[in-house]
Amino acid sequence: MHRNVANLVVHTDFNCLFVIQYAVSILKVKHIIVCGHYGCGGVKEALENKAHGFIGNWLRHLRDIYYTHSKFLDSITDPIEKTDRLCELNVISQVKNVCRSSIVQEAWEQEQDITVHGWIYNISNGLLKDLDISVSKEGQMDEVINRGITAVFGEKKFGN
Repeated sequence: MHRNVANLVVHTDFNCLFVIQYAVSILKVKHIIVCGHYGCGGVKEALENKAHGFIGNWLRHLRDIYYTHSKFLDSITDPIEKTDRLCELNVISQVKNVCRSSIVQEAWEQEQDITVHGWIYNISNGLLKDLDISVSKEGQMDEVINRGITAVFGEKKFGN
């Protein structure tokens, strides 16, 4: 298990990469779960777009996700819903980052059975939601990620 502010998988975060490497290479796990949570403080801070000192550098990754989907997110007037949608988009983005890591890429090249899943936890009611983001080989990634993003958008038709 690896935890950090805003549930980010950054390719320069060696601690995160060591955890993934150990799980995949040594423990031979078959499932990696990226699990975010609604009401994430890091996501809320990133949406505020205020100076937050050193943590702002870390949250920059979340701001990039926001900018990618700003047309959709800015159309949401309810701040809780807006935060929830960015929490979901963040999980999807972090699943993609895990899948793009050299660790998972090499495991798939060696035909290791490993699937990366995206889930989100609702702190207020204790329910865990499967975002239907499960990638078990390189060729699936774009289709699965795009399907997940479309699901987050719901009926709204905005580009990503």
